[in-house]
Amino acid sequence: MARQSISFTKANDEWLKNQVDNKEYTSKSELVNDLIRQARKQQIEIDWIRAKLDKAENGGFTNDSKQEILAQSKSLLNG
Repeated sequence: MARQSISFTKANDEWLKNQVDNKEYTSKSELVNDLIRQARKQQIEIDWIRAKLDKAENGGFTNDSKQEILAQSKSLLNG
């Protein structure tokens, strides 16, 4: 695993410490990695929605039903 040195604002550092102190995470590193994983997952969702919007704007609306779109979203969320 790559080792990095990063700086936090006082407020962010306090929040990180509180999460570790409350036993939500075992270390700041674990918490930061989890936040990055969440952000990456969100970016995948945003990219998927953006692609759907681009397709709709450029070629009409999708023929997928609400249920199909919901199922596709959920499958992306579940990896």
